[in-house]
Amino acid sequence: MKVIRLRPGKERSLLRQHPWIFELAIARGSADPGETVRVESSEGQFLAWAAFSPSSKIRARAWSFDEKQRIDASFFVATCSNAIRARGRFGIQSNGVRLIHGESDGLPGLIVDRYADTLVAQFTSAGVERWKDVIADALLAATGLTKLYERSDASSRTLEGLAETTGWLRGEGAVELLLQEHSWQLAVNIAEGHKTGFYLDQRDSRKRFFDYCQRLRFERVLNCYCYTGGFTVAGLQGGAAHVTSIDSSGPALAKAAANVALNGLAPERASFMDADVNASLRQFAEQGRTFDAIVLDPPKFAPTVAHAERAARAYKDINRLAFKILEPGGVLFTYSCSGGISADLFHKIVASAGCDAGVDGFIHERMGGAPDHPMTIHFPEGEYLKGLVVMRK
Repeated sequence: MKVIRLRPGKERSLLRQHPWIFELAIARGSADPGETVRVESSEGQFLAWAAFSPSSKIRARAWSFDEKQRIDASFFVATCSNAIRARGRFGIQSNGVRLIHGESDGLPGLIVDRYADTLVAQFTSAGVERWKDVIADALLAATGLTKLYERSDASSRTLEGLAETTGWLRGEGAVELLLQEHSWQLAVNIAEGHKTGFYLDQRDSRKRFFDYCQRLRFERVLNCYCYTGGFTVAGLQGGAAHVTSIDSSGPALAKAAANVALNGLAPERASFMDADVNASLRQFAEQGRTFDAIVLDPPKFAPTVAHAERAARAYKDINRLAFKILEPGGVLFTYSCSGGISADLFHKIVASAGCDAGVDGFIHERMGGAPDHPMTIHFPEGEYLKGLVVMRK
C-alpha cells in the first residue's frame, strides 16, 4: 500500500473527518489516478484511506477513517447500500431521488439519481472512476434495477485529468422519462438535461412555491431562469393566475411549455420569453410592470470562493431589479447554487440589494437542497444550495 505523508499541522482537518486532502498539505508520496493510499500525519499516525488524484488540487479524497477498513468491492457494496437505504427514511414525494450525494454519503465524486426505473450516475473524481464497474454493479444490486446511464460530462472531471463520457453503462432504454413530483409531472431527458437530467435539489422549494401560490393566489408570477418550467408548473398548479417564464434557451422554453400542457394546465395562463433575465428585469422596471411573486433561480455564478466577489455583484444586481418590480406584499423566492457563496454571504447580498432598491421585506423562510442532497456535520461544503423567501413590506 502506497503511503502519503502530510506536512506538520496538516492533519487537523482529517482528524475532524473532513474528506479532502489538498496538494500543499502533502509532504511526500504519490500514486496512480484513483489508487487507494494510506494517509499519515508527519509523525506517521494513520489518518485515512483515500483515493489519490495526481491532477487535482484536491490531491486525495478520503474513503474511510477506520484503519481496519479494507477498500475493496465489499466496501463499495456496503456504502452504496447504506446510502440508498437512508433515502427510504426521507419521505420523498417523487419517483426522482438523489441516491448518492458524493462526500456526504462517503463516496467522494459520485452522484447518482434515480428517475423511475433508471439510474443516472456522474463519476467526477479519479477514485470513483477507478472503481466504476464495481460501483455500477453495486448500485443495480441495491436498487434491483437494470438500467444505468452515465452522465460523466461535468467540467470538474477535467480537473481530475478525466475525459468526459456519457452513455449507457448498464442496460439501455428510453432517455425521455416522466418525473412524478408531488401533484404534478415533468418530462426529463437524462441524456441532454442539466446535471443528471433535472434539478432534483429544488423539489421541496417547488412544493413551497406551490403552497404560497395556493394560499396567496398570486395574479402575476415571474419565473426567471425557468429552464424546463419546474417552478412554472408548481405555480400554476397552486393557482397562480398567470406565470411569465424567462430563459435564454429556446429548447428549454419549449420543454417548459410542453410540461405545462403535460399537466393539463391552460396554455393562456403561461407565457414564455426567450431573453436575457437582467435585460428583461430592467425592461419591466422601465415599463412599470410589476409582479406578485418572483422566482430567481440562476445558474452557478461562483463555482469556487475565488469567484465569489464577481458573483456577489451579479446576484445583487438581479435581486435589486427583482425587488424593484415586486409588488408590496409580494413574495421573492431567491436562490444561489454557488458553492463559493455561503448562506451568510447570500443573505447579506440580498439585504444589500433590497437597500439599493429602497425596499424592505420579511424573511419568511430559509431554503436549502432537498433532504436527499444532504449536508453532513463533517462536510459543510455540501451546503451548496441556499435560498430565501422574502415578502416585500
